[in-house]
Formats: sequence, structure tokens, C-alpha cells
Amino acid sequence: MYNWVLWFHVLSFVSWYAAIFYIPRQFVYHVEHKENEGFVEVIKIMEYKLIKYIGMPAMWATIISGAVMIYMTDFQLFKTGGWLHAKLFFVAILMAYFFSLEHFRKKLEKGEFTKSGKFFRAYNEVPTLLLFLIVAMVVVKPF
Repeated sequence: MYNWVLWFHVLSFVSWYAAIFYIPRQFVYHVEHKENEGFVEVIKIMEYKLIKYIGMPAMWATIISGAVMIYMTDFQLFKTGGWLHAKLFFVAILMAYFFSLEHFRKKLEKGEFTKSGKFFRAYNEVPTLLLFLIVAMVVVKPF
């Protein structure tokens, strides 16, 4: 049963990351085409649906399935080294990042956000770094 939960965890994580990578790109389009009201209205819908219907469920599926795996091992994963603690720390940062995307979405929806497309292009690099760190912790288990 553990392998099925692991399978679901990996698929959830991939789905969550698909949303995380695409949402800031939508923000770039949103701010760079703000004069095109019709386009912006479509982007607002896409941003909302991507966060609410894909990103948020995938995030919770990732977290819950990860917790179930820890529970299924009678918390023995915590005794396999510091890699899991580091992974969970990086996932916590990723969660904070994801919630910041919802914050930006709400600001953009109201027309209150003044950052540029360049800002969102740079901001989109944060999850890439976290992805490298999270996967390294799981695969390499450096400590």
C-alpha cells in the first residue's frame, strides 16, 4: 500500500508544480497586457481556476499523502537522517510561496498590484531552486 501512496504523492507533487510554474507566467501576461481589458478578464479567470482547481487541491494532496507515508512507516522516516527534516523545511517554504501567489492574484484581480512582468519572471525562479533542493533531499539523502 505504501508504494501506491508514494505514487499518488509523486503525481500530486508534479501537478502542484505544474500550477506553480504556470501561475507566475500568467501574472506576466496579466501585467504586460493590462491595457487589453478583454484579455485581462480571461487571464483573471485562468489565474483563479489554476490556483483554486488545480494548484490548491494538488498541494493538499501532496501534503496529505506525504503525511500518510510518514504515518505508514510509524514515523520511522524521521529516524533515517536529516534529509526528511530538510525536505519538509523546503516544502514549508514552497507552501508559503504558493500562498504568496494567491496573494498576488487577489491584488492583480483588484488592479492594486504595481509589480512588472520582470518581477514575476524573477519570482518564478524561486520554485525552481526549491525543486532542486527537495528532489536532492529525497534522491541523494545527503544527511
